[in-house]
Amino acid sequence: MESIRKAAVIGAGTMGAAIAAQFANAGVPVLLLDIVKDGAANAIAKMLKTEPAPFMSTRAAKLVTPGNIADDLPQLASCDWVVEAIIERLDLKQDLYRKIDAIRRPGMAVSSNTSTIPLAKLTEGMPERFKRDFLITHFFNPPRYMRLLELVTGPETDPDLADKIAAFTDLMLGKSVVKAKDSPGFIANRLGVFWLQTGVIEAMAAGLTVEEADSIMGRPFGIPKTGVFGLIDLVGLDLMPHINASLAGALPASDAFHATNRDLPLLKKMIAEGYTGRKGKGGFYRKGAKGREAIDLSTGDYRPAHKVKTPESRDLRTIFSESPYAWRVMGRTLAYAASLVPEAAEDIHAIDEAMRLGYNWKSGPFELIDKIGADWLAEKLAADGLPVPAMLAAAKGKSFYRTQNGAREYLGQDGAYHKLTRPEGVVMLEDIKLTSKPLLKNASASLWDIGHGVLCFELTSKSNSWDQQNLELLEQSIDLVPQSHKALVIYNEGTHFSAGANLGLALFAANIAAWGEIEKLVTSGQRIFKKLKYAPFPSVAAPFGMALGGGCEIVLHSSAVQAYAETYIGLVECGVGLVPAWGGCSEMLSRWAANKSMPHGPMPAAAKVFETVSTATVSKSAANAKELLFLRESDGITMNRYRLLADAKAKALAMAETYAAPEPPTYQLPGEDGRTAFTMAVKDFRKRGLATPYDEIISGELAKVLSGGEADLIDRPTEQDILTLEHAAFMRLMKQDGTLARIEVMLTTGKPLRN
Repeated sequence: MESIRKAAVIGAGTMGAAIAAQFANAGVPVLLLDIVKDGAANAIAKMLKTEPAPFMSTRAAKLVTPGNIADDLPQLASCDWVVEAIIERLDLKQDLYRKIDAIRRPGMAVSSNTSTIPLAKLTEGMPERFKRDFLITHFFNPPRYMRLLELVTGPETDPDLADKIAAFTDLMLGKSVVKAKDSPGFIANRLGVFWLQTGVIEAMAAGLTVEEADSIMGRPFGIPKTGVFGLIDLVGLDLMPHINASLAGALPASDAFHATNRDLPLLKKMIAEGYTGRKGKGGFYRKGAKGREAIDLSTGDYRPAHKVKTPESRDLRTIFSESPYAWRVMGRTLAYAASLVPEAAEDIHAIDEAMRLGYNWKSGPFELIDKIGADWLAEKLAADGLPVPAMLAAAKGKSFYRTQNGAREYLGQDGAYHKLTRPEGVVMLEDIKLTSKPLLKNASASLWDIGHGVLCFELTSKSNSWDQQNLELLEQSIDLVPQSHKALVIYNEGTHFSAGANLGLALFAANIAAWGEIEKLVTSGQRIFKKLKYAPFPSVAAPFGMALGGGCEIVLHSSAVQAYAETYIGLVECGVGLVPAWGGCSEMLSRWAANKSMPHGPMPAAAKVFETVSTATVSKSAANAKELLFLRESDGITMNRYRLLADAKAKALAMAETYAAPEPPTYQLPGEDGRTAFTMAVKDFRKRGLATPYDEIISGELAKVLSGGEADLIDRPTEQDILTLEHAAFMRLMKQDGTLARIEVMLTTGKPLRN
């Protein structure tokens, strides 16, 4: 089947507009229609100012064409897929469907983004031809950042059409498609709302503060630190009553959800007064005049928020025994998850995937049960007089997941184990680890053979930070590749690609005046990254999430990059009182000098790099990283995180056949006049309150590097000359109290010090 060449979204509210933006992010022209004449145009303008940004680049916004339902509905005839995202009213949706059906051609997909109305209701009374091309594609908010898409089909839905939409949303929109049954709330919201509602009710019953509840319900269970109350603030308090009412009206009286669906006067009062969460005046938490405040669940009054110690134990049984609240919330939630097979999902893996990607749980509910023990959970439920779901009973004496002959398997409804298969084209390092051992390994990195002559270098240190150990293992890897392999991929499956150099070790060394250790780290990084750059084989960096400082520099030195769409890359050293010292300055200078948009002469490129580095600019996406030249135009972008390693490997293999190492660049830098110009610019920023006194010192050191040091305008410094300048500037700053203070505050608070 042909792909989706043009799409349309009807409904330019927050959700519909953001879905249209994601089509545009994928490079697909999209028509955005609203009932209000200028509604779509206004929505696009608003999205260009919204943070976090729905668009990955300003270029993507140009692919969205605004219109209105009254005038522009006939344009749907040229589309391959129409997504309906209007208000959750069945009569309005069906009226729109009839209008669409009169225009569309056979085989054009029509889907609803509904989260509450069953497909059977949506298509009731509609022609068979419409039912054949209709399905539900439930995006999660915000559509750009949330990786889950729940796909619901009906008995009449054309399976080939459903496969086409699933493949497109996977490859182009970057979604992990989970097939859900046509049941109320589908999977993630059915279980997620139960968990949130139970969390609120039980906290009130136990007399806990919102901070205490969130500390228990967050990190101990591998759930974001927002916990329950922080998450409700994020999604919006005003959405909860609507979702609850929808589920309450659709679920049978026997469903456990009804026990959680209680009237909460405090919630009603907060919504009525505009406390709808982060989008309103605040929610369970708010910003007060003297800092963060939290609501008192018993009085409804705000008070200063206080820090609560997170439970120390990582053993879930221990947490349950120490916290009745944890048991009453998570015990019931895990039991409810088990009751949803097969009503909401065909298997346990679909439910786990939905909660991992829809609610950002580190482990799905059945993975959590395996950590607790299915038998232990069933016995405790029975002891509390609670029903034991059939799926949980089927796991008696077993685990829900197991590894057999190097393959991961899950427990099915039939009591037998079934192989977990990845979608075609997906390669995961965690799977490779099940059947192989690393070729090289130390405490901070590993080297894996991922097949077809390609090796994978994996950072394993805290925050995937760079230290002497993983630098040394990278050098060993560079030496190993030419012996019997073709290429090297730099990749890992952590939360972020790399947070940069290990600042904690650097601060410790500085505090004991072990300057030789810091010198060694700088020298090693420069030499090994340069060795990678000029290696006789291609290297492909596969960044995702944050790639900062040294994490950015390894990307800059790789032969090519295959980046996940959500990659936030930048040279942020100035924020901690330093300058890039592993070739970041030299690489960015050569890129901007070669950029065709740059005016000729030594100053424009140096000025652009000075602006980017001195302000610690970080890209807002991989597409934006190309605009900032952290990525080349030829570098690849992968929309689906699960496909990143396979795409990087394919790029490496494609390059290996004809690869030749690059020629060393030469530079023309602005010399003393340029350094003076940079210094004057920073002085002006300081006068205007846009730079601090210490910013001026850091920028002065950066100016020395980017202007060529003592070199004259007519000199042509080499790459090594600039590396030498980076090294010297870094070490001078490392010995400054202002830098040590910045590093200490960053390590302690995670926020930059403005000294």
